[in-house]
Amino acid sequence: MIFLLITACFMVFTKDPSNSVITLPLFGTILVVIFVILQAPSAALAEAVITAGLTTTFFVITIHKTESRRNE
Repeated sequence: MIFLLITACFMVFTKDPSNSVITLPLFGTILVVIFVILQAPSAALAEAVITAGLTTTFFVITIHKTESRRNE
């Protein structure tokens, strides 16, 4: 549970958005492990798919498009 708190604080307080995006899957993975320990496999699966797949992909695309506009 401590690792979850540390990861969340790092995501919130870091200045670079790329670091937050890199930390997001780690946060999701820790949360999935907690759900598995609590014997909630459906919640773990949903968290894994949403956090690792969809949300991270959207953030990476957004940062890529934002940085390419800054360079123009």
